[in-house]
Amino acid sequence: MHTHATLLLELGGVVFALGVLGRLASSAGLSAVPLYLLAGLAFGRGGLLPLGASSTFLSTGADIGVVLLLLTLGLEHSAEELVGTLRGSAPAGLVDMVLNAVPGLAAGLLLGLGPLPAIALAGSTWVSSSGIASKLIGDLGWSARREVPAVIGVLVLEDLAMAVYLPVMTTVVAGVGLATGAIRVSAALAVLAVVMVVALRWGGRVSALVRGRGAPANDEVLLLLVLGLGLLVAGLAERTGVSAAVGAFLVGIALSGPVAHSARALLAPLRDLFAAVFFVFFGLRTDPATLVDVLLPGIALALVGAAGKLGTAWIATRKQDISRTARLQAGVLLTPRGEFSIVVAGLAVAAGADARLGGLVAVEVLLLATFAPLVAHLLQRHDERGRASPVHPPLRGLAA
Repeated sequence: MHTHATLLLELGGVVFALGVLGRLASSAGLSAVPLYLLAGLAFGRGGLLPLGASSTFLSTGADIGVVLLLLTLGLEHSAEELVGTLRGSAPAGLVDMVLNAVPGLAAGLLLGLGPLPAIALAGSTWVSSSGIASKLIGDLGWSARREVPAVIGVLVLEDLAMAVYLPVMTTVVAGVGLATGAIRVSAALAVLAVVMVVALRWGGRVSALVRGRGAPANDEVLLLLVLGLGLLVAGLAERTGVSAAVGAFLVGIALSGPVAHSARALLAPLRDLFAAVFFVFFGLRTDPATLVDVLLPGIALALVGAAGKLGTAWIATRKQDISRTARLQAGVLLTPRGEFSIVVAGLAVAAGADARLGGLVAVEVLLLATFAPLVAHLLQRHDERGRASPVHPPLRGLAA
């Protein structure tokens, strides 16, 4: 009974604290991700108030958070959109990989983390946070801006690349033999290809099966079906050596139309809750003492990462007749790292990678997920002041 009461007290305290932090972040116009990470650092090993009874529950909640993050991300993209983006944004995507993945790989090798953790760090520095970028676009009312489609194209291409990268990374970091690793990677890529073909040719039928016929769509039933399907496929993927995150992502891609739209809305509260738990759990597993050792390299990595995303945005918008300020805004939208960086680093650390990897990614995410919203709001205020400034008539002498 005492242990049960302690579990409820710890969970209640953590969830309530997350709500307070989320409100503070929303009031300041920031992403809550850095605050969630800081909360995890405070409650974890070497923190101010380590948790004990609720650690197992939080671990399970973090796993569910990864599945929901990737499931809802897949629901945002149809197979047709992914194929179209792959064709139109491929050059910018290649530049994005070179400018942002290569520095992470080099940093991992220079810091002596080893080749395998360096591959994981490359993925963490490569991929922008779709969640933070989407929230910024909505909050600032930038959806109609001409540079935003290019930003979305890069984000979608990164999401598609992660469907290939994650199974490769998890197989390599797991340290399995060459033959076993080749089988796992081939299986993952084959599953990805099959799902893409099914989604392109029979996506409507798959969605119809989930939606059902006859009776009108029932939110409760739809939520249970989509969530259950996502968890089942994620579990099967994990059993076969493919990342659970990839399995959930593929389920999201396979669903389309009204079903995907409704499922996104229904899953959003659950995703936000368990994603917050995931970020906290990553902080719990990161010893704050390790941040001191990697603080300067983490700051350098964040600076290089910000510059890399600005370069990506410059290339992605090169064919558009837009101002330098608009290109800067596109780069700011791509700058934050968040859910994917934490997912990749978390998988690698859980597989036995150097603990400094978690500290490096934590520093980078804390800095960039805070920096980007601040700069975006400053640019927004600058634009608003510019539009509000009165236009003075020319002097009479000059007019003459």
